[in-house]
Amino acid sequence: MSDRASATLSDSAVRGSGRSANRSLNFNLFAAVLLVAGVASAVAVGGWLPDHPVDARLFWTGPLLVIGFLLAEQLAINVDVRSGVAWTISFTEIPLVLGLLVAPFEVVLAAHVVAGVGTLLGRRVLNRVAYNAGLMFMEISVAFAVAHGVKQFLGPEGPFWAGPFLGTIAVPLLASVLGLTALRIMGKGMRVTASLRLVGQTLIVALLNTSAGLVAYEIASTTQWGGLLIALVFAGITAIYVAYSSLLREQRDLEALSEVSLRVARSGQNATGPRNAPGQDEDGDEDDEWQLIADRIREQLNANRVVLRLRTDPQEPMRTLVAGEPLPDGMREADSRVVREDPMLQLPGTHVRYFRVVDSNEDVTEALARRDAQEALVVPLRGATQLLGAVEAHDRLSRWRGFGKADIQLLRTLASHLATAVDNRRLLARLRHDAYHDPLTGLLNRAGFREAAAEPLHEHTGAVVLRIDLDVLSTVSDALGQAWGNRMVVAAGRRLRDELGPEVSLARLEGGMFAALLVDRKAEKAQEIAEVLRSALSVPYPVDRLTVEASAVVGYVSTDESEDDPDVDVLLQRADVAVRATSEAEPVRSYAPSMGQIFLRRFQLVTQFRQALESGQISVHYQPKVALPSRQVVGAEALVRWKHPEFGRVDPDEFVPAVEATGLVDVLTDFVMDKALERVRGWMDRGLRMSIAVNLSVRTLADEEFPDRVAKALEHHDVPPQLLTFELTESGVMADPERALPVLRRLHALGVVLAVDDFGTGYSSLAYLRQLPVDEVKIDKSFVLGMGTDLGDMAVVRSIVELGHSLGLTVVAEGVEDDAARDQLVSMGCDIAQGYLISRPLSEERFEAWLGARTVQVRGARDETVLTLVH
Repeated sequence: MSDRASATLSDSAVRGSGRSANRSLNFNLFAAVLLVAGVASAVAVGGWLPDHPVDARLFWTGPLLVIGFLLAEQLAINVDVRSGVAWTISFTEIPLVLGLLVAPFEVVLAAHVVAGVGTLLGRRVLNRVAYNAGLMFMEISVAFAVAHGVKQFLGPEGPFWAGPFLGTIAVPLLASVLGLTALRIMGKGMRVTASLRLVGQTLIVALLNTSAGLVAYEIASTTQWGGLLIALVFAGITAIYVAYSSLLREQRDLEALSEVSLRVARSGQNATGPRNAPGQDEDGDEDDEWQLIADRIREQLNANRVVLRLRTDPQEPMRTLVAGEPLPDGMREADSRVVREDPMLQLPGTHVRYFRVVDSNEDVTEALARRDAQEALVVPLRGATQLLGAVEAHDRLSRWRGFGKADIQLLRTLASHLATAVDNRRLLARLRHDAYHDPLTGLLNRAGFREAAAEPLHEHTGAVVLRIDLDVLSTVSDALGQAWGNRMVVAAGRRLRDELGPEVSLARLEGGMFAALLVDRKAEKAQEIAEVLRSALSVPYPVDRLTVEASAVVGYVSTDESEDDPDVDVLLQRADVAVRATSEAEPVRSYAPSMGQIFLRRFQLVTQFRQALESGQISVHYQPKVALPSRQVVGAEALVRWKHPEFGRVDPDEFVPAVEATGLVDVLTDFVMDKALERVRGWMDRGLRMSIAVNLSVRTLADEEFPDRVAKALEHHDVPPQLLTFELTESGVMADPERALPVLRRLHALGVVLAVDDFGTGYSSLAYLRQLPVDEVKIDKSFVLGMGTDLGDMAVVRSIVELGHSLGLTVVAEGVEDDAARDQLVSMGCDIAQGYLISRPLSEERFEAWLGARTVQVRGARDETVLTLVH
């Protein structure tokens, strides 16, 4: 046996180099030169060798040599030495050494060329004919030249087999050198040590083959019945060869299965994560991986062509990849209808179908003709829920017979592994896609944006992160339902994508909040882009026959403002700070370090809130409420105050929203309610019947356990529920009226008084006012303050007073700061006044002092003590 890479360069090696036009051209030039050199050497050697006597034995010697060379080629064992390169172990030296002993140069040359070229043509390996034909001419020429030269050198006294022996040994050495040269030209070269080791192995196997041929010749020519003995030995060697070939085939099949599965997994690695740039095309790299998989299947089946039809993404058309002989143009179409109607691709189940021209029906024969194939193995790639594609193998090359049971079994196993690997890869891709993308808009989510932005932030200078917030979404959801709010989010995401383009990483963080990453952009350009985005989102949204108005605010931060390495989370946080710093007059803001200090202070307030409650930093102040026109003090509103040891007096408008956002508002509400009821209990103990009002948060209205806590507090302080008033902002009630109503009804059932605060500033409360179980309405101070200068404000106040009374509600006016406003309210019939004209909010001690200094005790109509405000 001999290792002959030169005569068995695989198609994938040639086509692999064919991916590079220069390498393909170089190989073709090398093959042409080799063919010319081989023919020239044959002519030269044929003229140099002495004439061989012609006898009758030549008429059967020639055909026997052809058969011998054919058998040597057909019984070859392929061994992979490089990706896409097969090294063939064959028995060519046996017929060659016998030819050197018994036949003239011309007969051996003709037999070798006819057998070798005929085998290639039969396998349709046309792209290697020139190379191998030239090599065959060169091999026989060198073999005869060496044999004749050794014979002349040794003379008649030398062993008769020395010349043929050395001539035969020279052939695989020559073939190895030329084969390694061809591999180097095709970019598949091996290291020097590996090349020398392979040449050494070639020499050893060639020595065994040549020795076997010489021994067989000696036995057959000198021993009676020697031919039969040789036949028996050959049969034994053939049996060993078949067993070894089967084991080698199983090993190569396992290697192929492993390699195909690994390549499928590798091809899925880039497809599973978020794309750094949404418009980035990764199909090229993925197609290369699938092409290598198709090449590997073709090599393993030794087929003329393998066609891999695959749909890795249900949203994309089926792709077609070809390994080996190109497909006719009409069969490369990705039209799903063509694939669906092809009789060879109507594939229920998972079985391998074997089609042949000689025994197929007319439709299949026509389908094979369209593929320019005589036979085909076809197997579907079927996943757990759908058809993923199909694998076709056309025309087996390595043997005269067609595909066998081993090929069918291998293809079935390969297809099963491939389908499972593709299905798993699709599942993993879907899971990772869902993990990194927003299901509503298809944009990146927060995790996906973090992943996609990390690398560009480190590779580019001048990157900008934008935070875009769409406003009025809660209004749309309340009025039209959640589905329409979602439609606005989708429409907003589409508008942002259209403005930014496909190459920009864009994410929906939550609700109507979006984020985008701009690379290589200056802050001035970012301001311009932010204005464009805000304008695009502010265009009215058509909803059925309605047109919904919307607005947006944008905050952005540049990496130029960061001293450290840019971090996605830090930039998002700073962009969020910039969004929070926007206003109606300035809806687009760039982050400034001073903003960070503001929100750092807010963070400190939140983290120190509980300690502030326990240490007495937080207290309750009271602002009196006076009945009109009697001037009787009917109660007070409890207002929370915080005296911070570091920041001094902290305005409630600063810390209350932060407390609400962090879920601590229930603690604050319970604290204020407890202090207020304690104060009412103290008044009751002095014979005074005055109520207290406590403000409620939107979050409290959604707490189903809150009425139970109120009942326990009233029972604990022994205070009648009528002396406790809860003030609810109009916008808070309207944020989610369906959720707030059950809590309000339970509070009303307890007997507490419910008041709607800041009435008149909302947008839809009039429609709900009759449904709400409220007892009071408080006119917003902005209207009361404007009565003296704006007739419109006076009309609003008058309308609210009349509306409240028509619904049987008590009307309270806050923001009363002068006598004129008080007198106007009296003339309108307003029930209660509250404001700086009467008193500012006072601490508990100062409020008691105020009561003592500004009021007088009188006996009321029901014989109770009441306090009346002194002029």
